Amino acid sequence: MRLFFLPALLLSIAALLAPALRADYKGAVVVDAATGSVLSEENADVVSPPASVTKLMTFLVVHDALTAGKIRLDTPVPVALEDAKTGGTQVWLDPRETFSVQDLLYALMIQSANDAASALARASAGSREAFVAQMNARAAALGMTQTTFRSPHGLPPASRKIAEGDLTSPRDLALLARELVLHTDVLNYTSVKTREFGAGVRPQAVVMNNHNHLLGAVTGCDGLKTGFTNAAGFCLAATAQRDAKRVIVVVMGSPDRKTRDAHVRRLIEEGFAKVPATSVFTGPPVAVTPVAAPAAPGVAPVSNEPPAVRFVLPKR
Repeated sequence: MRLFFLPALLLSIAALLAPALRADYKGAVVVDAATGSVLSEENADVVSPPASVTKLMTFLVVHDALTAGKIRLDTPVPVALEDAKTGGTQVWLDPRETFSVQDLLYALMIQSANDAASALARASAGSREAFVAQMNARAAALGMTQTTFRSPHGLPPASRKIAEGDLTSPRDLALLARELVLHTDVLNYTSVKTREFGAGVRPQAVVMNNHNHLLGAVTGCDGLKTGFTNAAGFCLAATAQRDAKRVIVVVMGSPDRKTRDAHVRRLIEEGFAKVPATSVFTGPPVAVTPVAAPAAPGVAPVSNEPPAVRFVLPKR
């Protein structure tokens, strides 16, 4: 063999050994929630922005603060100007408003509200910077070795440089999801399909609709969190329980919602088929998915896009 063929041969071998990148998602993993065993994986260690799936760690750190008695579900949280200016998907918090921690948690997990994430970070840790430090400390404690958090919401950094934003992998998100379903009441929030926000506080409540379209469409699915930015693609950390079995599926970087959801559906079914008969999930009780409440008269459901006209709060 002539030497000038060697570089081409080495490149061909490297291409065969490298993990193939799919067009329909960057990476995925399926985990038995009871044992943590990986049931299947594909590029599970690919590092990419998680977008709003970041809010799963936001929920966990707030839950830690609740458990430690630093805050309560009924703790009033005055809205700050920095919360109102967060941008992206929101419940349009106004600095003249005050909401409870619990109301903001529902906004965080149902509406994926970035302004609620900002307010919860301040209420739990005093500042966004202190809260993000707690997020990273919690990630390290869980063994999320491929994760760096830089925000409580998952929005892209101002620089738009991927390396300067939130980064994680499907495997790490599965670790986080398992911690949540084992040790928190996250399913009480993520299983809710529709809920009003701001009733009794503002002239017109916002009707929040869960972005996880697998709720009610896939048997046993009761969470957890969707996410999308241009850099992240469409991401979903999902979980479902059937009898005593519970699976966790994470898919990151799909080109569109339907492709992502179709793969998560398939992986959930394949996951349940692979869970051993001896596996018994003993986490918190399965949340009962509430029937979607009818919208109040004159209140239109809220989409992911900001409405053309916002409500106006009365002057105080």
